[in-house]
Amino acid sequence: MLLYDNTLSGNCYKVRLLFAQLGLDYDRREVDVFDRSDRPEVLGELNPALRVPTLVLDDGSALAESNAILFYFSEGTALLPEDRLERARVLQWLFFEQYSHEPYIAVARFWAHAGITAPAAERQAKLRGGTAALKAMEGHLAQRVFLVGQRYTIADIALYAYTHVAPEGGFELVPYPAVGAWLERVRQQPSHVTMTG
Repeated sequence: MLLYDNTLSGNCYKVRLLFAQLGLDYDRREVDVFDRSDRPEVLGELNPALRVPTLVLDDGSALAESNAILFYFSEGTALLPEDRLERARVLQWLFFEQYSHEPYIAVARFWAHAGITAPAAERQAKLRGGTAALKAMEGHLAQRVFLVGQRYTIADIALYAYTHVAPEGGFELVPYPAVGAWLERVRQQPSHVTMTG
């Protein structure tokens, strides 16, 4: 398998973390997330959205979108529940991550890494959205060990990726002790790898 990847990207990190925990072998090709001028040539035939991660499977077929990749490879493993309702709850958190979490926390972090000074109103909107996402997670995790079914799943992998680096985008995690404890539990999972590792 070949993963079109970027070390800075939390979406790519999710895939690398899953692959490490499943013991899957793959090759990586680093793709620049700041200069996207070569994206049509590099990814155009594989992913019409021209985004990373994009994965080329051993049979040559391509799969894009980080959470779709997580879902595909977790099928039949302990990381994706067999119970229908719990599977749907995993999907619920994957959708939450892409709709209510990543657009705020990941974008604010990207701006910081890229040296982008967004207008104050846009920065405030990102902080409000990200804070709302962290509060939702805090409330849910206050009485739970993991996000779904009291066990580690791809829902935890998906939300860990950008949550653990949220301070890089200006989000303090100290006000969210349940989130902090959950982050530590995720870090303690077997075969855990760091974002830059």
